[in-house]
Amino acid sequence: MAMDQIYHIKCFTCHQCAINLQGKLFYALDGNPFCEDYLSILEKCCVCQKPILDRILRATDKPYPGCFCCVVCGKSLEGIPFTVDATNRVHCIEGFHKIFAPRCWVCKQPIIPEPGEEETVRVVALDDSFHIRCYICEDCGLVLSSEAECRGCYPLDGYVLCKTCNAKRVQALSTEL
Repeated sequence: MAMDQIYHIKCFTCHQCAINLQGKLFYALDGNPFCEDYLSILEKCCVCQKPILDRILRATDKPYPGCFCCVVCGKSLEGIPFTVDATNRVHCIEGFHKIFAPRCWVCKQPIIPEPGEEETVRVVALDDSFHIRCYICEDCGLVLSSEAECRGCYPLDGYVLCKTCNAKRVQALSTEL
């Protein structure tokens, strides 16, 4: 008796290659017995390299049984949006942003979409990236914007400044000379 079924000794054979399984290690897949050699021809998981005995999830043209997880946080990606990096490693969207999103020069946090949003806006100035909320004058804290009158960025010696603070620093520099 095997797998809750009764077999004649001569009938207890591998469903794939018909080798007799009496007294041998076997695997039951979909109610059928298979010999150990059968495992060698099964498709292997692209992550753990173990034979896939269950259903297969295919993503990026690769097979994943239960190993379809984010390489950053380990969260299962089955049924949720995911992305791949340049080396074809899979990431949840949050994990991808943690690794690859530009970082704000002021707060050092990744510039990523707010919860519930799909896109974000970043300011690039002086070859650095900024959250909109972090793009402020380093002297007076005025929120800078290219759209508002006199609120643009007037950099000086690598500092992000508003027009007024820039003028004050230029004035101070010229009186020092």
